[in-house]
Amino acid sequence: MTKVLVTGAGGPAGVAVIRSLLKRSGTEVFAADMDGWASGLYLVAGERRRIVPPGRSEGFVDAVAAICAADDIDVLVSTVDAELPPLTARREELSAVLAAPSAETIECALDKWRLARRCEGRLPVPRTRLLEADAVAEDWDFPVIVKPRRGAGSRGVRVVDSAESLARLGEDRDLIVQEYLPGEEYSVDVLADADGRIVAAVPRTRTRVDSGVSIAGRTVRDDTLEETAAAAAVAIGLTGVANVQLRRAADGTPSLLEINPRFPGALPLTIAAGVDMPSLVLDLALGIPLPDRIPFRELANVRFLEDVFVEPAEVLSSPFAAHQDEAVTA
Repeated sequence: MTKVLVTGAGGPAGVAVIRSLLKRSGTEVFAADMDGWASGLYLVAGERRRIVPPGRSEGFVDAVAAICAADDIDVLVSTVDAELPPLTARREELSAVLAAPSAETIECALDKWRLARRCEGRLPVPRTRLLEADAVAEDWDFPVIVKPRRGAGSRGVRVVDSAESLARLGEDRDLIVQEYLPGEEYSVDVLADADGRIVAAVPRTRTRVDSGVSIAGRTVRDDTLEETAAAAAVAIGLTGVANVQLRRAADGTPSLLEINPRFPGALPLTIAAGVDMPSLVLDLALGIPLPDRIPFRELANVRFLEDVFVEPAEVLSSPFAAHQDEAVTA
């Protein structure tokens, strides 16, 4: 029996991963979150529910490591951006296999400025600058996008429509200025094996988005989208799963927006289209070879609110529920 601990059980990605792995024979799924009201906790039996500190807190890795040791966890799967840097930095201290890309890959992906520099010349990337005096003085075609170097779920992203408005923002190296791309946006769920070979790239539209999470869309077969996303994944040295976000430029060319080095919130569509990424990532963590290439079919989805009912006494107590800014999106 393989024991897997999935963190971020309150986010859509965590719920999707838990549901996928619950269907896999020979697998015992444990669920963890910082909030006792996280819905994914209640998809598993009561004895396999765990509360952990927020990913940015000093005691987070120690708490997760203790759970892995106490529960004899074989594989740890994190679905939260904020948890990935501290976990990968202390990977060797964990008794479980951490199913996540390398610390270098995660650091590059989570820093949009560093990501743009890494990918320039390898695939189409919108013009990107740090918000400094030289960047403000450049000749931009407005509007432009200003957004944090780090962050997810469209938090802090703004459209700036004039040079005067850009100048009023001042200088801030934690922000980037980026060329505005007017075309359709796509998310491409990418899976790379232990050697960095791309075995799946599944583009999907973001037809309806709520709080940064796609709630309606469809998978699309498009060689250019697949190849662009694959090139981005190779550029950052990806092993495992990542969500590559692309948008078409005015001439129709898909260009890189960002990479989320984790499972996406809209994962159920990719799974239903034929690529069960949570199960495949578990295979990767266990050293089971992946197929050379995994096909998918075109499929559409819409999402709806679903209730999980439990006895009041079952709801876990959590001292960390106030830290909800770490909720997973995408």
